[in-house]
Amino acid sequence: MANNAANVSTGKPAIGGAIFCAPVGSTLPTNASDSLDAAFKALGYVSDDGLTNNNAPATDTVKAWGGDTVLTLQTDRPDTFAFTMLETKEDVLKTIYGDNNVTVDSNGNIKVEVTAEALTGYAWVIDMVLTGDRAKRIVIPNGTVSDLGEIVYKDDEAIGYAVTITDVPDSNGVYHYEYIAAA
Repeated sequence: MANNAANVSTGKPAIGGAIFCAPVGSTLPTNASDSLDAAFKALGYVSDDGLTNNNAPATDTVKAWGGDTVLTLQTDRPDTFAFTMLETKEDVLKTIYGDNNVTVDSNGNIKVEVTAEALTGYAWVIDMVLTGDRAKRIVIPNGTVSDLGEIVYKDDEAIGYAVTITDVPDSNGVYHYEYIAAA
C-alpha cells in the first residue's frame, strides 16, 4: 500500500459537544454518526489539552540463567482516557463526586457533598472530527472516574476537573469501540 497524507489527521471536538456520559446499560451507538440515546448528557467544554487514551500493555519478563530474556508475559492492559472538564455544572460534578452527592434545588443552586462513597461507572461517548470532516466516535460501555487531579482556584486560570477514566470490558471483552466514518 502506498502512503496517503489524507490519512494523517488531528482530532478536534465535534461542534455541539464532544464528551457525553449516561448510566451504564444505556443504548450505545454503533457507528460514528447516529444520534445518541437521550440518556447521554453533554459534559461541556474540555481544556485544550484534549483527550489522551492509554492502553499500553504491562509486562513481566522471564530471564534464563545468564540474563537472556526467554519469555515476555502480558500482566495487564489497562484502558484509560484522560481529559479536563472546564464547566462547573450538575452533570460534570456528578461524574466526579457521584450521582447521590450532587443536588440542584428548584432555583438552580448546586450542593455537592464530598464523601468517600465509591463512584459508579458510566457509559461514555467521545465525538470528534478528523481532518477532512470525517467523524470519529469512541464508545466506552463502562468507565469509572479513577483519578481526579487537583482542582485549582485562581483568578488567572479556569477551574478544571482533570479526570482519568478507567474502562472495564463489556460482555464481549471489549474495553472501548472506535468508529470512523468513510471519507
